[in-house]
Amino acid sequence: MRVKTSITLPSELLRQLDCIDKDRSALLERAARAYLMRLENDERDRRDLEIINRHAERLNREAIDTLEYQQLP
Repeated sequence: MRVKTSITLPSELLRQLDCIDKDRSALLERAARAYLMRLENDERDRRDLEIINRHAERLNREAIDTLEYQQLP
């Protein structure tokens, strides 16, 4: 379901948006969805990094053990 809303934007921004797509609603919807997806991805990446950092010492020891086992220079 779509809901009609009103927002206020600088006129220069509206001109730039109109150069990209005359259908402002569709353009702004795509932009909002892309932005929300980026926020979700950033949050997922932050959580993943937190997990990796929490286990970094053990993961590094395992990597060193593997390299020593393979006797790589």
